[in-house]
Amino acid sequence: MSSFFNTPIEFLKGVGPQKAALLNKELNIFTYADLLQHYPYRYEDRTKFYSIKELNEHMPNVQVKGQIIGRELVGQGRKQRLVIHLSDGTGSVELVWFQGIKWISPKLKSGVTYVVFGQPNRFGSKYTMAHPEIEVLTPALQSNHFLQPVYSTTETLRKKFLDSKAIFNLQKTLLKEAYNRIPETLPQSILQQYAFLTKKDAVAQVHVPRDAQVLQKARFRMKFEEFFFMQLRLLMQKKIRLEKFRGQVLAKTDLLTEFYRLHLPFELTEAQKKVTREIFVDFKSGKQMNRLLQGDVGSGKTIVAFIASLIAIDSGAQVALMAPTQILAGQHYEGLKEFADKIGVSIALLTGSSKTKARRKIHENLLSGELQILVGTHALLEDVVQFKNLGLAIVDEQHRYGVAQRARLWKKNETFIPHVLIMTATPIPRTLSMSVYGDLDISTIDELPKGRKEIKTLHQYDANRLKLNGFIKTEVAKGRQVYIVYPLIEESEKLDLKDLMDGYESVQRAFPEFPISIVHGKMKADAKDFEMARFVKGETKIMVATTVIEVGVNVPNASVMIIENAERFGLAQLHQLRGRVGRGAEQSYCVLVTSYKLSKEAKVRVDTMVRTTDGFEIAQVDMQLRGPGDMMGTQQSGQMDLILGDLREDEPILSISRQAAQKIIQEDPELGHEGNQPIKLQIENQKKKSVNWSRIS
Repeated sequence: MSSFFNTPIEFLKGVGPQKAALLNKELNIFTYADLLQHYPYRYEDRTKFYSIKELNEHMPNVQVKGQIIGRELVGQGRKQRLVIHLSDGTGSVELVWFQGIKWISPKLKSGVTYVVFGQPNRFGSKYTMAHPEIEVLTPALQSNHFLQPVYSTTETLRKKFLDSKAIFNLQKTLLKEAYNRIPETLPQSILQQYAFLTKKDAVAQVHVPRDAQVLQKARFRMKFEEFFFMQLRLLMQKKIRLEKFRGQVLAKTDLLTEFYRLHLPFELTEAQKKVTREIFVDFKSGKQMNRLLQGDVGSGKTIVAFIASLIAIDSGAQVALMAPTQILAGQHYEGLKEFADKIGVSIALLTGSSKTKARRKIHENLLSGELQILVGTHALLEDVVQFKNLGLAIVDEQHRYGVAQRARLWKKNETFIPHVLIMTATPIPRTLSMSVYGDLDISTIDELPKGRKEIKTLHQYDANRLKLNGFIKTEVAKGRQVYIVYPLIEESEKLDLKDLMDGYESVQRAFPEFPISIVHGKMKADAKDFEMARFVKGETKIMVATTVIEVGVNVPNASVMIIENAERFGLAQLHQLRGRVGRGAEQSYCVLVTSYKLSKEAKVRVDTMVRTTDGFEIAQVDMQLRGPGDMMGTQQSGQMDLILGDLREDEPILSISRQAAQKIIQEDPELGHEGNQPIKLQIENQKKKSVNWSRIS
């Protein structure tokens, strides 16, 4: 059966070697299966003929029929156009061609009834259609009312007569042969429960829909199936991981109790306590933990990670914390060292700029077990970094790492696979977390520490510069500090933006009385650290920077974030930047400065930031604007093999498909029941993935 679908496309009637080579190159269509899965991206309504008097300019493409009552060539040379007057007795419409006039003109004859398909546009009292589809009315066309599928194609294919209509004709040819060979991939129990069309009917109706209702049912079934097998794969991976990979039992809490009693500087929020309990349950289970900890900027993920580290250390294990940048690794190290010193836990920092002597000492102390927490960048992944007993690997902002990189950290303990805690301050919309991290356990810190005031976000236009400068002076006079962030480092001829140096000079002119720092990505690390340190100590009052401070130093006294050309930043970036302020007890502000000219998307981004500080709501809007693939980066989006399904629009279908997959796994984990054989076959037929995503989180 599968050999039929693997047949090279050149053997389909109407294709041949030359067209096959074009389909291979332009659309990645190599086999019958590839063509069958090249689904329409929209449909044109051919179910109705409109009379010309019914036309209005708000209609999409419509179908009319009529006869030619006149023609004229208007203009000269390149500006020449062919105008055909078509009437159906209720009125007339002008059909206009600007190109291909010599080819189309001789084909159009008076006294013949034509079917015309195009978009009506109004000029004065007349309606026109530019470059419409036109063909002679036949009995078949008269009775053939259907939704016309529209397929993506390319300019190269169109030139070789492989436009959308030609692809549709190939699909019809293929469906005649393929229809009865399309195997059912879902069990009868699911087909009955959701009143689904059979697989062969669903495929046929997606390509040649009888009407809008049947098309909707067909697409629903096909989307459900895509999500169902994605969820099944993730849930099976999770099940295998829990069964196969033992985790070190980390259950001692004496150190933690001492920390709670003597050194915890503040009361944990209920959300932090809940997450800590979830981690502790995993540690005691004897199974390897694979947990994603998501929480907004400033929600207190790091202290939860430290508490988890204390349980691991008390139980005789070591901890690695990996961060994507030297600045962030340094911040984690400084923050945790304060606690670690109080409780007598040894901690070290390892980055690319660590000196050889310090590295040697770290390597020795790791192997002897004397060093209990190692914080660092991807320098932690080097083969020379060997632990005595790595029990917990904490990865911060994990979307910045490749899968293979994380896998190397995973292999640092040969006896037990380390428990993995992934932290992210970029909240992930539910649909995305179910699809990409469906095999991970997800913990969420959804409340801010007590005493934090919500950051006030304002939108200011460039023209109100004096008012903005007055506001900055007032805040600095109160003893506060200010970030001013620019999107570029150097002038770009293409983008009309203030570059950083120009901005820095403007700020110096506007505030001659205040000491000012500058930080950007092209500075050497030590110069950057020096400037950061001055700002942290309060020696400078204003920090002019690029987005290098997006994940950066915690400065509780910095209470104002000015983002210049805010329309140039993505939502996630704006949210991360805003999170640099609001760390202290004072009221903090984020001011988004833009020009008056804003694109529709930029306006949505700015309005969203002003309206809410809820990272999950912001992430949802971000996904609607950018799409799931862009949010995840190619590393993860590559595993979302979705053709029809759309994570932005199809959350209800994803939810029911996950429930159905969970039920199957609970009732028949080995897929041994006869009724589940279609699922088993489909899983075996699906391309084997070379990477096991669950094992490398």
